[in-house]
Amino acid sequence: MNAGTGFQEVKQRFIQADIDEKITIYTTTQGLTVEEFKELLKHFPLQHLDKLERAMA
Repeated sequence: MNAGTGFQEVKQRFIQADIDEKITIYTTTQGLTVEEFKELLKHFPLQHLDKLERAMA
């Protein structure tokens, strides 16, 4: 992933996505840093974290 703009595009898509799309983006996007994954999680509804955890198992 190219630095900066690539992540910003992913982040915008993630913010606008519904829960299932957010999970897909989070679990299939490669090349992100730990900090970038943490940034995405800031835009994930906490009440659905269990669904994300199941998808990652």
